[in-house]
Amino acid sequence: MPMDMVNVHEAKTHLSRLLSRVSRGEEIVIARDGQPVAKLSAVSARERKPGRLKGRIHIGKDFDAPLPKAIAKAFGIRTK
Repeated sequence: MPMDMVNVHEAKTHLSRLLSRVSRGEEIVIARDGQPVAKLSAVSARERKPGRLKGRIHIGKDFDAPLPKAIAKAFGIRTK
C-alpha cells in the first residue's frame, strides 16, 4: 500500500482523521513545502509475556510493613 503524503496544514487540520487511518494500518508522510519531514504510523503494542522478568525483580518480605514514621509524615500519613 503506497503511503499518502499530506502537508503540515492538512495534518494539523485533519489530525483526528489521519489518526483513524493510521489506526487501521496506514502510514502517512507529513511534508513541508513538498519535502517529507515525518511519518505518522501506529505504535505497535508490545506483546506481554508472563514471567519474562522472573528472577530480575525481588520483593522484600516486609514490602507491606508500615512505613517509618518520618516517611509517613512526609507523605501526610498519620501514624498511631
